[in-house]
Amino acid sequence: MKVIQEEFGQINNQTVNSFTLVNNHGLELTCINYGCVITKIITPDNKGNFENIVLGYDTLEEYQDGSYFFGTVVGRVAGRIKGGSFELDGNIYTLAKNENNNHLHGGNQGFDKVIWDASVTENDEEVSIQFSYLSPDGEEGYPGNLNVKVTYTVNNHNELTIQYSGLSDEKTLLNLTNHSYFNLSGNIKRDILNHSLSIKCNKFLELNDELLPTGVLLDVEGTPLDFTSGRFIQSGVDSDHPQNKLAGQGYDHPFLLSSNHDQEIILKDSESGRTLIIETDEPGVVIYSGNQMKSHGEIYGVPSRKYLGICLETQGLPDAIHHPDFPSWVLEKDQAYSSVTKYKFGVATY
Repeated sequence: MKVIQEEFGQINNQTVNSFTLVNNHGLELTCINYGCVITKIITPDNKGNFENIVLGYDTLEEYQDGSYFFGTVVGRVAGRIKGGSFELDGNIYTLAKNENNNHLHGGNQGFDKVIWDASVTENDEEVSIQFSYLSPDGEEGYPGNLNVKVTYTVNNHNELTIQYSGLSDEKTLLNLTNHSYFNLSGNIKRDILNHSLSIKCNKFLELNDELLPTGVLLDVEGTPLDFTSGRFIQSGVDSDHPQNKLAGQGYDHPFLLSSNHDQEIILKDSESGRTLIIETDEPGVVIYSGNQMKSHGEIYGVPSRKYLGICLETQGLPDAIHHPDFPSWVLEKDQAYSSVTKYKFGVATY
């Protein structure tokens, strides 16, 4: 096990470093302390070829200019907040409207756009990088001075664990996730339409035309949003279901998990043999199949286009502050926030 640290770039005379966590089997995770971005995850396929399985950029400037949140930690609140405002204890808080009339992924200067402090821990069985950041009271409109920590740990079982923690000196909102786009083909050789996805989930949230939850939980059974027995992503892209069409021919939907820390999310690519198992203590996962990606620019030398990656965003349900029956995002003063998601990288034979 080892960690390799290198300079990745500069922002206003501040150094941004990359950290590559390597286990004894050759699995590598590279991340930077700008936005806690996971830039690469190198894993083997069924022929022993080690290749990158996430989308990203070669330069810091591309991450600064990018609009897809590749590999970032998003916050204070992942997802959309209707109307860019919310109420806590009779006080109205106004946020940036950075997606039409709504607030998305923490605003214009969310956690994905700041430099975090970083510290490394190494031992024989695992290596970790802990990122920490003090989000000041009023940043992007949110109340409270919020201390946030995000820890990436890679072990010799080919697992990545992401631990999120937070503590605020005022009542506030907090809902964190990692926004990596996975493509198990390796080095973006193909799109993700022939990836199969399984989720332990019986309900998904109906969306309106602003991709906000209506508050209605719909049964997955009998729809292209039923992943209980596995489903190719292509099926949602080809679907004429109103919810798939609304999302831009594909998926951008919150699913309510029916199980936790129980192999509840499994992504597979039969051609490479790569598998990804995700376990979390979060109530939901947002599945986004890259429907809005534009056909301009490059991603690691590959022309950008739709469906090059799939996001599996474990988190609280979107816009929960406006839906009292959803699990709450509210973080009380001096209450410890904690969330854990684990990713298991493997190879299957088909």
